[in-house]
Amino acid sequence: MVTDSWIARLLAGVVGLSPVALAGASVQSLPDTVVFRDLPAGQVQQQRVLRYWTADRRASARQVSTLGRRGRAAPKAVSTGALWPAAPLGTVGRVFFSMNGQDYLCSAATVRSTNRDLVVTSGHCAKNGSGDWAENWVFVPAYRDGGGPHGGFAARRMFVPDQWSTGADDGYDVAMVALAPSGGKHVADVVGANEIAFGRPRGQQVHTFGYPSYERYDGRRLAYCSGRPSDDPYGETRAQGLRCDLTQGSSGGPWMTSFDPATGTGTVVSVSSFKYADEERVMYGPYFGDAVRKLYTRAEKG
Repeated sequence: MVTDSWIARLLAGVVGLSPVALAGASVQSLPDTVVFRDLPAGQVQQQRVLRYWTADRRASARQVSTLGRRGRAAPKAVSTGALWPAAPLGTVGRVFFSMNGQDYLCSAATVRSTNRDLVVTSGHCAKNGSGDWAENWVFVPAYRDGGGPHGGFAARRMFVPDQWSTGADDGYDVAMVALAPSGGKHVADVVGANEIAFGRPRGQQVHTFGYPSYERYDGRRLAYCSGRPSDDPYGETRAQGLRCDLTQGSSGGPWMTSFDPATGTGTVVSVSSFKYADEERVMYGPYFGDAVRKLYTRAEKG
């Protein structure tokens, strides 16, 4: 049951799903507090996943929100949310995935990695806390109006912090997903990659991007906010909050410092994660500290 003491995640339709492991999943817990899942390998399987996402399935994927605890304050920012006025960013894209028989939406972004296959998103866009892992997971870079110029990249391995996998701790609501090459090419070689940083000073100016799909947003266009985030005023998480009205579907979208509109890239320091019940215009993202650094170090070679 959801109570006023709970935090609402943007893709909170994932919350409360039956904690049943996916059949055939290879799941391992590592000493460095990283948990990962291997997805079925092989080109045939990857093509099956890509074919799963027909235009009708993409259009009907869900964005459902539950409510969280009562909020009391809101940080200031430059923009509260708007459609990105230029072409879609090649390194940011829409995510489609299934969980417990339902299809869902999120956002994600590429980050520089040894394997050239890595994207970062929210933990709840890959795993339902201690419950199910996602399946049929596809990243569509530069998504716009139903598709993207580079097609989709299927996931081959997912990584989340143990703090998320065992306790659904919103302060660690982060996932790294290694993608399978498409047409023999790694995603970073096709669209480029953002930098990623850990332990940065809090409250730095950020641009956050995503594909919100509720209320005044329809999910067909990239949207953004900008400003300086503030610490969680309730002290319940180590997350930071940014005044931003992006809605469900923007979960997992990157928060970038040093964003350069000319290149469409920046340095990812967080991802969109959750909102409080009566602060619908304030988005929270987890702080990228040592746990997320360990997550990245493991995932970039996976």
